[in-house]
Amino acid sequence: MLEHIDDASQALESLRLQSAVLARWAQTLAHRLASGGRLLAAGNGGSAAEAQHLTAELVGRYDGERRPFSAIALHGDTSAMTAIGNDYGYDEVFARQVRAHARPGDVVVLLSTSGKSPNLVAAAQAAHEVGALTWALTGPGPNPLSAAVDEALTLEGRNCHVQEAQLIAIHALCEGFDACVAEEED
Repeated sequence: MLEHIDDASQALESLRLQSAVLARWAQTLAHRLASGGRLLAAGNGGSAAEAQHLTAELVGRYDGERRPFSAIALHGDTSAMTAIGNDYGYDEVFARQVRAHARPGDVVVLLSTSGKSPNLVAAAQAAHEVGALTWALTGPGPNPLSAAVDEALTLEGRNCHVQEAQLIAIHALCEGFDACVAEEED
Protein backbone atom coordinates (compact mmCIF):
# COMPACT_ATOMS: atom_id res chain seq x y z
CA MET A 1 0.00 0.00 0.00
CA LEU A 2 2.78 2.44 0.88
CA GLU A 3 4.49 1.55 -2.40
CA HIS A 4 1.38 2.65 -4.31
CA ILE A 5 1.41 6.01 -2.57
CA ASP A 6 5.14 6.46 -3.16
CA ASP A 7 4.80 5.51 -6.84
CA ALA A 8 2.21 8.26 -7.37
CA SER A 9 4.95 10.84 -6.97
CA GLN A 10 6.14 10.37 -10.57
CA ALA A 11 2.77 11.45 -12.00
CA LEU A 12 2.51 14.31 -9.52
CA GLU A 13 6.00 15.54 -10.34
CA SER A 14 5.22 15.56 -14.06
CA LEU A 15 2.06 17.53 -13.24
CA ARG A 16 4.09 19.98 -11.16
CA LEU A 17 6.50 20.51 -14.07
CA GLN A 18 3.56 21.35 -16.36
CA SER A 19 1.67 23.63 -13.97
CA ALA A 20 2.14 26.57 -16.37
CA VAL A 21 -0.04 24.69 -18.88
CA LEU A 22 -2.84 24.47 -16.32
CA ALA A 23 -2.50 28.17 -15.50
CA ARG A 24 -2.79 29.06 -19.18
CA TRP A 25 -5.75 26.72 -19.62
CA ALA A 26 -7.52 28.28 -16.63
CA GLN A 27 -7.15 31.75 -18.10
CA THR A 28 -8.29 30.68 -21.56
CA LEU A 29 -11.21 28.68 -20.18
CA ALA A 30 -12.35 31.58 -17.99
CA HIS A 31 -12.26 33.97 -20.93
CA ARG A 32 -14.07 31.62 -23.30
CA LEU A 33 -16.78 30.54 -20.87
CA ALA A 34 -17.34 34.09 -19.60
CA SER A 35 -17.81 35.09 -23.26
CA GLY A 36 -20.58 32.53 -23.78
CA GLY A 37 -18.55 29.51 -24.85
CA ARG A 38 -18.91 26.12 -23.26
CA LEU A 39 -16.74 23.22 -22.25
CA LEU A 40 -17.40 19.74 -23.60
CA ALA A 41 -15.57 16.91 -21.84
CA ALA A 42 -15.25 13.20 -22.44
CA GLY A 43 -13.36 10.15 -21.30
CA ASN A 44 -13.77 6.40 -20.96
CA GLY A 45 -14.12 4.50 -17.69
CA GLY A 46 -12.41 6.28 -14.81
CA SER A 47 -11.48 9.14 -17.13
CA ALA A 48 -15.20 9.59 -17.84
CA ALA A 49 -15.72 10.05 -14.11
CA GLU A 50 -12.94 12.67 -14.01
CA ALA A 51 -14.40 14.47 -17.05
CA GLN A 52 -17.80 14.54 -15.36
CA HIS A 53 -16.17 15.80 -12.17
CA LEU A 54 -14.75 18.73 -14.15
CA THR A 55 -18.09 19.65 -15.69
CA ALA A 56 -19.82 19.42 -12.31
CA GLU A 57 -17.32 21.85 -10.79
CA LEU A 58 -17.98 24.39 -13.57
CA VAL A 59 -21.77 24.12 -13.62
CA GLY A 60 -21.97 23.95 -9.84
CA ARG A 61 -19.06 25.44 -7.99
CA TYR A 62 -15.56 24.50 -7.02
CA ASP A 63 -14.77 26.36 -3.82
CA GLY A 64 -16.86 29.48 -3.55
CA GLU A 65 -19.90 31.18 -4.93
CA ARG A 66 -19.89 32.25 -8.56
CA ARG A 67 -22.27 32.03 -11.46
CA PRO A 68 -22.65 28.70 -13.28
CA PHE A 69 -20.87 28.06 -16.58
CA SER A 70 -21.84 25.80 -19.46
CA ALA A 71 -20.02 22.47 -19.27
CA ILE A 72 -21.25 19.17 -20.69
CA ALA A 73 -19.93 15.65 -20.05
CA LEU A 74 -20.60 13.93 -23.37
CA HIS A 75 -20.74 10.43 -21.91
CA GLY A 76 -23.49 11.56 -19.51
CA ASP A 77 -26.16 11.29 -22.23
CA THR A 78 -26.43 7.52 -22.24
CA SER A 79 -29.24 7.44 -24.81
CA ALA A 80 -27.16 9.42 -27.30
CA MET A 81 -24.06 7.33 -26.57
CA THR A 82 -25.80 4.01 -27.03
CA ALA A 83 -27.72 5.13 -30.13
CA ILE A 84 -24.58 6.55 -31.75
CA GLY A 85 -22.56 3.50 -30.75
CA ASN A 86 -25.20 1.20 -32.20
CA ASP A 87 -25.67 3.15 -35.44
CA TYR A 88 -22.15 4.44 -36.12
CA GLY A 89 -19.80 2.38 -33.93
CA TYR A 90 -18.16 3.15 -30.59
CA ASP A 91 -15.39 5.19 -32.21
CA GLU A 92 -18.01 7.84 -33.09
CA VAL A 93 -19.82 8.17 -29.74
CA PHE A 94 -18.07 11.43 -28.84
CA ALA A 95 -17.21 12.76 -32.31
CA ARG A 96 -20.83 12.87 -33.39
CA GLN A 97 -21.81 14.74 -30.22
CA VAL A 98 -18.93 17.18 -30.70
CA ARG A 99 -20.14 17.89 -34.25
CA ALA A 100 -23.63 18.51 -32.89
CA HIS A 101 -22.77 20.66 -29.88
CA ALA A 102 -19.35 22.30 -30.27
CA ARG A 103 -18.90 25.71 -31.87
CA PRO A 104 -15.99 28.09 -32.39
CA GLY A 105 -15.15 29.55 -28.99
CA ASP A 106 -15.86 26.28 -27.17
CA VAL A 107 -13.26 24.09 -25.49
CA VAL A 108 -13.23 20.30 -25.78
CA VAL A 109 -11.31 18.53 -23.00
CA LEU A 110 -10.51 14.85 -23.48
CA LEU A 111 -9.16 12.62 -20.72
CA SER A 112 -7.38 9.31 -21.23
CA THR A 113 -4.82 7.51 -19.11
CA SER A 114 -3.35 5.80 -22.18
CA GLY A 115 -3.95 8.46 -24.83
CA LYS A 116 -4.82 5.69 -27.27
CA SER A 117 -8.65 5.69 -27.26
CA PRO A 118 -9.88 5.89 -30.87
CA ASN A 119 -13.17 7.51 -29.82
CA LEU A 120 -11.32 10.38 -28.13
CA VAL A 121 -8.98 10.89 -31.09
CA ALA A 122 -12.07 11.02 -33.33
CA ALA A 123 -13.64 13.59 -30.97
CA ALA A 124 -10.52 15.76 -31.23
CA GLN A 125 -10.68 15.61 -35.01
CA ALA A 126 -14.39 16.51 -34.95
CA ALA A 127 -13.67 19.47 -32.66
CA HIS A 128 -11.10 20.78 -35.14
CA GLU A 129 -13.69 20.45 -37.93
CA VAL A 130 -16.11 22.74 -36.07
CA GLY A 131 -13.45 25.20 -34.86
CA ALA A 132 -13.36 24.33 -31.14
CA LEU A 133 -10.16 24.42 -29.08
CA THR A 134 -8.96 20.97 -27.95
CA TRP A 135 -7.02 19.93 -24.86
CA ALA A 136 -6.14 16.51 -23.51
CA LEU A 137 -5.05 15.13 -20.17
CA THR A 138 -3.27 11.86 -20.89
CA GLY A 139 -0.70 9.43 -19.67
CA PRO A 140 2.83 9.34 -21.04
CA GLY A 141 3.36 11.01 -24.38
CA PRO A 142 3.66 11.19 -27.17
CA ASN A 143 0.47 9.27 -27.88
CA PRO A 144 -2.29 9.46 -30.53
CA LEU A 145 -4.53 11.73 -28.45
CA SER A 146 -1.79 14.16 -27.47
CA ALA A 147 -0.90 14.44 -31.18
CA ALA A 148 -4.55 15.07 -32.16
CA VAL A 149 -5.28 18.03 -29.85
CA ASP A 150 -4.16 21.65 -29.77
CA GLU A 151 -2.39 21.10 -26.45
CA ALA A 152 -1.89 18.16 -24.13
CA LEU A 153 -0.81 17.74 -20.56
CA THR A 154 0.90 14.32 -20.51
CA LEU A 155 1.62 12.68 -17.20
CA GLU A 156 4.26 10.05 -16.46
CA GLY A 157 3.44 6.93 -14.51
CA ARG A 158 1.15 3.93 -14.38
CA ASN A 159 -2.45 4.43 -15.48
CA CYS A 160 -3.75 4.43 -11.92
CA HIS A 161 -1.32 7.18 -10.91
CA VAL A 162 -2.06 9.19 -14.05
CA GLN A 163 -5.73 9.10 -13.14
CA GLU A 164 -4.98 10.19 -9.58
CA ALA A 165 -2.91 13.11 -10.87
CA GLN A 166 -5.67 14.03 -13.33
CA LEU A 167 -8.00 14.72 -10.40
CA ILE A 168 -5.43 17.06 -8.90
CA ALA A 169 -5.02 18.69 -12.33
CA ILE A 170 -8.79 19.19 -12.55
CA HIS A 171 -8.94 20.80 -9.13
CA ALA A 172 -5.96 23.04 -9.94
CA LEU A 173 -7.63 24.02 -13.22
CA CYS A 174 -10.86 24.85 -11.36
CA GLU A 175 -8.99 26.88 -8.77
CA GLY A 176 -7.24 28.87 -11.50
CA PHE A 177 -10.49 29.20 -13.44
CA ASP A 178 -12.33 30.63 -10.42
CA ALA A 179 -9.51 33.12 -9.77
CA CYS A 180 -9.53 34.26 -13.41
CA VAL A 181 -13.34 34.59 -13.46
CA ALA A 182 -13.26 36.67 -10.29
CA GLU A 183 -10.60 38.88 -11.84
CA GLU A 184 -12.54 39.32 -15.12
CA GLU A 185 -15.78 40.13 -13.31
CA ASP A 186 -14.25 42.75 -10.99
